[in-house]
Amino acid sequence: MLIIERIIEQAIKKSIQANKVIVLLGSRRVGKTVLLNKLLEGYPKPYKFMSGEDLISVQSLERRSIVHYKNLLGDIKLLVIDEAQKIPEIGKILKLIVDHIAGIEVIVTGSSAFDIARYTGEPLTGRKKTFHLFPFAEEEYLQIEDRIEKPEQLRNRLIFGNYPELIHLSDNNSKADYLKEILNSYLLKDILTFESIKNSDKILKLLQLIAFQIGGEVSYNELSLKLGLSRNTVERYLDLLSKVFIIHRLGGFSRNLRKEVTKNSKWYFYDNGIRNALIANLNPIDLRNDIGQLWENYVISERVKMQHYNNMLVYNYFWRTYDQQEIDWIEDRGGKLYAYEFKWNEKKKVKVPKGWKTAYEDSEFRVINPYNYMEWLHEKEKY
Repeated sequence: MLIIERIIEQAIKKSIQANKVIVLLGSRRVGKTVLLNKLLEGYPKPYKFMSGEDLISVQSLERRSIVHYKNLLGDIKLLVIDEAQKIPEIGKILKLIVDHIAGIEVIVTGSSAFDIARYTGEPLTGRKKTFHLFPFAEEEYLQIEDRIEKPEQLRNRLIFGNYPELIHLSDNNSKADYLKEILNSYLLKDILTFESIKNSDKILKLLQLIAFQIGGEVSYNELSLKLGLSRNTVERYLDLLSKVFIIHRLGGFSRNLRKEVTKNSKWYFYDNGIRNALIANLNPIDLRNDIGQLWENYVISERVKMQHYNNMLVYNYFWRTYDQQEIDWIEDRGGKLYAYEFKWNEKKKVKVPKGWKTAYEDSEFRVINPYNYMEWLHEKEKY
């Protein structure tokens, strides 16, 4: 069985401290439990593993009493709680534990940012450190494949994405079945569990509409009309979908020009496989007419992973003007602007838009294609 070391594994190990909480967030099936087990393999002290999906664990933690927690943990030095967001008032529980049990170390995971953020926010201020785990990153694949394999593997991942268990599936039918199972049994189920959402068909339709608009600006009013929902409900659903790590938002950049568009947003998927499963199109690249969207979504998701894993202080945007000048990806970091266009065809000539060049003459501009994207994803070495 192939085991790939996750980029953040060593950082988590170094961050484990007495009376501090490590919060590990990520969607279902990205490997949080596997990573936890690896962390526990070499842990030299007594530890206790609990789960928010286990009724006994939940009942044991719901009794909010310092004496009870001391009795429950005894000589335990590390408390691990998987799917902690399912435990009511988990933030207050953790605060009691780390404040009153000397030397205790805590790791919690969540497949949703809903309750983890809500209930571990203020109560754990100054007592926690948060990590995000995503589907496999291109850098992680270097452990099991060489650069000669990259082009063909890239074509495959543009269709099926990067969920860890896919590396153990040899044929495309098995991969397709796996993605459908993730979508129906885990991701959509998580959404409907929270906020008493009952419109599963509306959520699915919303995701499909977003999937077809990759790279394009999304009109909330247009989505509202197509779905028969209020604009506020559409925006709330999109927020919920971002908090279970299915999609993420990109806003418009503006600093100097009145004609720069900033009101609308673009939305991208964290994983190409989920996007393609939603639109029921897992055909190979040669049979598709959306390769530009696939490429743009893929490299953006890889860039987001790289930024998170390397703690980059960066703000991401797209740029467009009312006269249709546009750039796919803008990064504002270190006091400088970096502009990027994403092209699957490396032979296509691309020039920096005149409006951008005039307004932001000190910025850098690059075109990212399948032949230089790995270099771009390793740019962190310059920082």
